[in-house]
Amino acid sequence: MLMFGIMLLCSFETKGETNCNMIGKPEYPLLSNDGDIIIGGAFSIHSKINLEIPSFTKKPQHLMCTSLNLQEFHFAQTMIFAIEEINNKSSLLPNISIGYQIFDSCGSTLASMRSSMSLINGQEMTAEQTCFGKTAVKAIIGESESSSTIVLSRATGPFKIPVISHFATCACLSNRKQFPSFFRTIPSDYYQSRALAQLVKHFGWTWVGAVRSDNDYGNNGLATFVDVAEREGVCIEYSEAILRTNTKEKIAKVVEVIKKGSAKVLMAFLAQGEMDVLLEETIRQNVTGLQWVGSESWITAKYLATERVSKVLAGALGFTISKSKIPGLKQFLLKVNPSQNPSNSLLREFWETTFGCHLSFTISPKTEYDKYCDGSENLSNVSNAYTDVSELRISNNVYKAVYTIAHALHNTLTCKSSNGILNNSTCREKDLMISSQVLKSLQNVNFTMASGERVYFDRNGDPTARYELVNWQKNEAGVTNFITVGHYDASLPSEQQFVMNSANIAWAGDSHMKPRSVCSESCQPGFRQAVIKGRPVCCFECVRCPSGEISNMTDSAECIKCPSEFWSNENLSMCVPKKVEFLSFEENMGILLTAFSLSGVSLTIAVALVYYHFMDTPLVKASNTELSFLLLFSLTLCFLCSLTFIGRPTEWSCMLRHTAFGITFALCMSCVLARTIAVVMAFKATVPGTSVPQCSLPLQRTGVFCCTLFQSIICILWLLLAPPMPYKNISHSVDKIILECDLGSAVGFWAVLGYIGILAFLCFILAFLARKLPDNFNEAKFITFSMLIFCAVWITFIPAYVSSPGKFTVAVEIFAILASSFGLLFCIFTPKCYIIIFKPEQPLQKKHMYFTCAKHMCSHVQNTSAHMCKTHLLTLDHMWHM
Repeated sequence: MLMFGIMLLCSFETKGETNCNMIGKPEYPLLSNDGDIIIGGAFSIHSKINLEIPSFTKKPQHLMCTSLNLQEFHFAQTMIFAIEEINNKSSLLPNISIGYQIFDSCGSTLASMRSSMSLINGQEMTAEQTCFGKTAVKAIIGESESSSTIVLSRATGPFKIPVISHFATCACLSNRKQFPSFFRTIPSDYYQSRALAQLVKHFGWTWVGAVRSDNDYGNNGLATFVDVAEREGVCIEYSEAILRTNTKEKIAKVVEVIKKGSAKVLMAFLAQGEMDVLLEETIRQNVTGLQWVGSESWITAKYLATERVSKVLAGALGFTISKSKIPGLKQFLLKVNPSQNPSNSLLREFWETTFGCHLSFTISPKTEYDKYCDGSENLSNVSNAYTDVSELRISNNVYKAVYTIAHALHNTLTCKSSNGILNNSTCREKDLMISSQVLKSLQNVNFTMASGERVYFDRNGDPTARYELVNWQKNEAGVTNFITVGHYDASLPSEQQFVMNSANIAWAGDSHMKPRSVCSESCQPGFRQAVIKGRPVCCFECVRCPSGEISNMTDSAECIKCPSEFWSNENLSMCVPKKVEFLSFEENMGILLTAFSLSGVSLTIAVALVYYHFMDTPLVKASNTELSFLLLFSLTLCFLCSLTFIGRPTEWSCMLRHTAFGITFALCMSCVLARTIAVVMAFKATVPGTSVPQCSLPLQRTGVFCCTLFQSIICILWLLLAPPMPYKNISHSVDKIILECDLGSAVGFWAVLGYIGILAFLCFILAFLARKLPDNFNEAKFITFSMLIFCAVWITFIPAYVSSPGKFTVAVEIFAILASSFGLLFCIFTPKCYIIIFKPEQPLQKKHMYFTCAKHMCSHVQNTSAHMCKTHLLTLDHMWHM
């Protein structure tokens, strides 16, 4: 706006009239034509500018632009073609002609500002109407670069002059607060950058280099790309910025960085000017083998697709807007000739540059060309960026921009609102129409081109973002073509926006193998990524997952913990059900314990058969036959109850195993206790004056029943209050599930076990007291040994049971049951079986000798003692014949 303040000076005269005087020399358009309504154009028709360093002692010289840009000249001619086509139509702006003024911004923001002022002010040195807000043009088409467009839009914004760009893609231009009058027919880089990030992620390239134009286009575009790419897990190895005006040394350093980088993919967010200088240096340093990913500014630039450049860019990928066909454009371009306007220096320069000659009929100074031409040369024989209409992408944007302005003008002049209804309040004569009305109409424009393409703008002045993914491929003739291999449509849901075609892709160096560009090789399933300190997240080490955790895909960031009933497999790639552990009948330990249990049952039955066979012998009679068989029965149950501990725990087996164990052992201990009491009472009774045995058979039965009943009551209460239930123990072992029976109530379990211990302890005490009685007429000594074994086994059982893991807990309990049962069986019954089978006569001899001795002793004692002695004899005789 400073330039505008300098160029215009408004003075107020005494008559009340306002005059606007221009300071300095006006800027004239390179191409122009008069009309009822004028629209402006700004193109970088020249790509370089000769700028003299100001001396501050004289006025700066006029800016000199050099190096004709044939593509930009092509855009300018496309604008002229569209205007002439509209002027020839009767359906659009009937009876109204459109004129144009096209300025050269020379690829420089400084020249762009001068062009902006000229488009706003016009060329008159004094313009009264301009001071009242009427601008020279109603709308402007341009520019091709974002930085120049920003300058143009900022200058024209306060005057509400709409600007429509065909090639400025910086996302910053979508800011309606800063650029309220800006529109464009090319999508914003916001979408292109996101599409490029998805492209890089799609091919698994997580380690890429980046080079950008050091201007609004490159900086903003790459910033969006980096932001999205990092969220997708892509890292940038380096990011370099260049300008076409940089020194060769600067460009060489950037190429050195690219050359030394380990990334095999190069993201080039460059305008064509920067791409040209970068390619020159890249070719000079022979940097090949990189997979180039390009922005739309150069990815379909036909002039780059030469054999020399293709060695570097072969297989390049990038997004571009859809191409189109413009009927009649090629014929119009080929008709351009300096003879149309001999005084136009631009046409003369174009002709001389195209044919490399000096026009003989002009009075221009001698050029560097020695060859002369007269303007009769044929452009159809020339193949360059100007005559090429095979890839009409950006040219179509210029074409659409002109038609968009024409429709906005048409709607304004015909009083149409956004919904197509006539609105008289907006009607304006063409001479009174101001740019703000055109701006409003542009925001609401909505029409369909002859090609079928629908044209409209969103609230930010942007079109719908649709791109084609093109790939540089050589045909059989060695000519590089841009083959569409995918599409991106931002209007679709996120998961449907990017679609790849089935077409084959040519990769870097025309290879058929997709390049791999990663900082670290992928971590296979079973491993996770561990970030290396000080390096980007894409640089990592592969760390094996711990046991119990898995990673089931490549490059997992974290290991996943398996559910409680699952465990990781050997490869740590999937969770599998944990191994279920319990003491089964099929394993060796189960088979061995089962064999011991059945052996105990067999031996017990064998002893019972021996007792039954020799039931009438004195020794069997003296052993209390009924208690002996009851004891043998209880021992059989003890051996059998150990089998309930083997096999998969169920609800019934858990309740049965502990209660059966408690009741059978209580019955067993009750029988042993009754036998022990009977022996002690027989030989230690001190109650005088009775001839009845002190430990009769009914009393023994009652004692056994009551002791067993008490244990049964404990077990019933246990089952009613908190019964043992199957339980999956996952805390004891991390990699397996131990199936066991939860006690339900630990108090119940230890009460059952404690009661058996009390009975065993009583048996041991009584047997110990009677240990010195005659060997063959009592069992005290053998019961003492059996109780010692029993108590030792169960005392040892307690710490072993608590500390044994898994199925060994059950095995320890079974071992204790079997050991104590075998101890009782062997200690109590083996001596008697031995005597019954091998020495049957020994009990009769011992009986006769003992009774003879006892009677002799009783005859020598006093009255009271004699009575007690006789009572003993009666008791022994009774026991002998029971």
